[in-house]
Amino acid sequence: MSDAQNILVVANETVVGRELIDAVKRHADTLKGTGEGEVSVHVICPQSAPRHGYVIHEGDVRMASENRVATAIAHLAEVGIEATGEVMDPDPYAAITDALSERRYDAIIVSTHPETRSGWLREDLITRVTNAVDCPVEHVVVDLDAEKDQATRTLVVANQTVGGQALIDQLRELSEEGPRRFIVISPQSGEDTDEAHERLAATIRRLEEEGIRAIGQVTHPDPYTAIQNALDFYGIDEIVISTFPETRSGWLRGDLVGRVQTATSKPVHHVVSEDDGETAEPQEAHPASGGDRQS
Repeated sequence: MSDAQNILVVANETVVGRELIDAVKRHADTLKGTGEGEVSVHVICPQSAPRHGYVIHEGDVRMASENRVATAIAHLAEVGIEATGEVMDPDPYAAITDALSERRYDAIIVSTHPETRSGWLREDLITRVTNAVDCPVEHVVVDLDAEKDQATRTLVVANQTVGGQALIDQLRELSEEGPRRFIVISPQSGEDTDEAHERLAATIRRLEEEGIRAIGQVTHPDPYTAIQNALDFYGIDEIVISTFPETRSGWLRGDLVGRVQTATSKPVHHVVSEDDGETAEPQEAHPASGGDRQS
C-alpha cells in the first residue's frame, strides 16, 4: 500500500459550507476507491481582517478563523472524514504555497463565495494556483445565503449573563424551531479575559450537554464593534443579545439593542437575564464606557 493520499482544503468564510463538505467527501471517496492508501485531509484557513472598529484585535481575527476551522473539521467528522486544520497567512496564494512546501498533495479544493462577493476570484486565485501546482485543483462555490434553510447561523452576544438561565432557555427554544449553528461571543476588556473565558467555556459545555452545538469566542470589548466584526467573520443570520435588566445594564443604557437593530437587517432577539449563572455578584461598570463590562 502506498502513502496516504493527501487533500488540501482552502477556504475562509465558506469553510463550513455544505457544498465544500460534499466536495471533500466526494474526493475522499474517489481516492479511497483507488485502493492506493488512506486519505488525509488538511484544512487551511487564511485569516481575514475585520471591516469594523477603530482597533483591529489580531487575537479576535485569529480566534474567529480557528473557530471556523474547528467547525469544518467537526462537519467532516460527521460524514466520516478525519481532518486536521490550521490558520494560515491572510494571502490565500501564500498560504497555499506554504502548505505545499510542507507536504505533497494529490488534490487541492479551493472554496469561495460566488463571484460577485469573492475577493479571491477577483484576484484570479484559481487560475494562479492551477498554473503553479502539478495536482488537480477543484473550485467550489459556496453560497452561504442559499444554505440558510439548512441551518440558521445565530450570533449570541453576552458577557456576565452568558451563563444565565434565561439565555439558555432562549437558545434551547430556538434550537427546537430548526437546525441552528450558535456562535457565542463575549465582549470583554483585557484585564478580565480569564474570567470571561471561564464563563464562556462553562456555557459551551452546558449547551453541549443539552445537545445544542455552539462555538465561542471572547472578543473586542466594545459589544457593537464585536457584533459588526462577527457579522463579517461568521455570516450571521440572526442575533441574540443577552443583558441584565435596564437598571443594571450598561449595554442597554448605551442603546446597544436599538443600535444593532438599526444597523442590520438581521432579526435581533433581546433576552433579559436576572442572573449570570454564578453565585458571585456582578461588578459595576461605568455606563458610558464602550467596553462596558456589564451585559
